Amino acid sequence: MRVFTGIGEVPEGFGPSAVTIGKFDGLHTGHRVVIDDLLALAGDDLEPVVITFDRNPLELLRPDRYPPPLVGLEQKLELLEGAGVGATVVLTFDETLAALEPEAFVEQVLLGPLAMRRLLVGDDFRFGHRGRGDVALLEHLGRQRGFTVQVQQQVTRESRRVSSTWIRELLGAGAIEEAAQLLGRPPAVRGEVVHGAGRGRELGFPTANLAQQSDGMIPADGVYAGRLVDRSFDPPVAYPAAISVGSNPTFEGVPPKQVEAYVLDETLDLYGHLVDVEFTHRIRGQVAYTGVEPLVAQIAVDVEQVRSLSS
Repeated sequence: MRVFTGIGEVPEGFGPSAVTIGKFDGLHTGHRVVIDDLLALAGDDLEPVVITFDRNPLELLRPDRYPPPLVGLEQKLELLEGAGVGATVVLTFDETLAALEPEAFVEQVLLGPLAMRRLLVGDDFRFGHRGRGDVALLEHLGRQRGFTVQVQQQVTRESRRVSSTWIRELLGAGAIEEAAQLLGRPPAVRGEVVHGAGRGRELGFPTANLAQQSDGMIPADGVYAGRLVDRSFDPPVAYPAAISVGSNPTFEGVPPKQVEAYVLDETLDLYGHLVDVEFTHRIRGQVAYTGVEPLVAQIAVDVEQVRSLSS
């Protein structure tokens, strides 16, 4: 997949193209339907192109309502490539882009370098300064400028729209398996393995600690079964893991939302490695124990439960 950082990077002579636009946070099953429809819309004569943003526009427009992203930009691009997208344009969402009038957006972004011929958008799609642009305006401009607009209906599950908001609710409640159904894959956090306090090693369960600046939404505090995927290898190598999320209430001074993964039956030096921590099942919530011995006993029980789920 070709990735263009800004419309100015699209080479002369690119296209013609079929385009869809969106945040695509998480690239969940609803997004996958959009991508499949884009590929069908492009057919054999058009280049399928996704336009997305370097951040959620709410981070600039309404920071008080800015939600935690489900994936980082690198993760999103990998998922788009895996879905079969031919090219992705990543727009920097800044004040200049936010102030662009809808007509100018169509001319400068869609029709210019991309030579768009077909456009796929959701029925509630808004764009341009203060969200003034909508589907009706796109259809009007399409008649003038020679492109067609296809409206994508909402994808629903259990009578509710499949959305990133719904997935965030599930992750916030620790409902990992339900979130995975909507995502079409296990939820994951990506980050660098850093040195921690060393308590896991002292307890007999050494953990890989993720840096606080990790990508992906961290689920509710608790203990989970899942996998640690070491991305320093090509292809990446996956290991079953017991995962702890939270501040570890038995000890003081632990950062909030610390992600620690204990890899089963392996002795690994992962410091400095970029890893994905994937969550598949929630084992239990976090508990503050009265001492080290009951904590170690509970960890042993947790590890055996993770082992049974991983086999």
